[in-house]
Amino acid sequence: MSQPPRTVRLALGISYNGQGYAGWQSQPSGRTVQDRLEAALQEFTTTPVQTVCAGRTDAGVHGLMQVVHFDTPLDRQPFAWVRGTNAFLPPDIAVQWAQTVPDSFHARASATGRRYVYVLLESPVRPSVEAGRVGWVFRPLDGEAMREGATHLIGEHDFTSFRASACQARTPVKHLRRIEIGARGGPGGTRYWRFEFEADAFLHHMIRNLMGCLLLVGQGLKPASWMAEVLAARDRDAAAPTFSPDGLYFLGPIYAPHWELPERTAAYDWLP
Repeated sequence: MSQPPRTVRLALGISYNGQGYAGWQSQPSGRTVQDRLEAALQEFTTTPVQTVCAGRTDAGVHGLMQVVHFDTPLDRQPFAWVRGTNAFLPPDIAVQWAQTVPDSFHARASATGRRYVYVLLESPVRPSVEAGRVGWVFRPLDGEAMREGATHLIGEHDFTSFRASACQARTPVKHLRRIEIGARGGPGGTRYWRFEFEADAFLHHMIRNLMGCLLLVGQGLKPASWMAEVLAARDRDAAAPTFSPDGLYFLGPIYAPHWELPERTAAYDWLP
């Protein structure tokens, strides 16, 4: 009786521009990042491949270090997986690294946290070269007011007010560990803002809903204390409308050091 082929578990780090895709998760249309990645892996390996990701992203959201894992009977060097898979991927998706991992590793379940960044252009004129890659506001923003508002969100809370109606998470309680807000000035009074978020996990549309509220505070339309009121309401109608996906980037999951996976890729380095 023949034995089934021995498999190894492989982890990949993926970067992508989400503008042309209907999100990460596979759909019948095939217009998702997962569909394109799995099609490229199948071309490279000549066998069907199903991947598990660290965190699903919405339509239009970008990824700088999405992590996936899958099992394969093929024994190839990491650089071969990177170059071979990239040969079959479109220009806006790229494998950044490949690494064998123990069978106990799981891209989603092994993650102890996740990180996102939102890049925002404050300018009287809408973005052009950066269209689809940054969010946009034309009113001046008060950074101190937004930072004060953000302090009300740190910790473990019920984030129902910032949860999409279609969210499938088992619980709205999440631990938001960190929000950092900074700006870099540009000519003509324009500024690029960077909002970095870290939590154990995020709800569907949670960051985009947080952004909508923070920007109302930053524009002086709501006081910083309003953020605490929205959080306490546990009602989506209490919060601001969902903000644009354009400037949202999945920085990647956080894993324990013993997995020895990369914490950063070259795709990070172009962000302001």
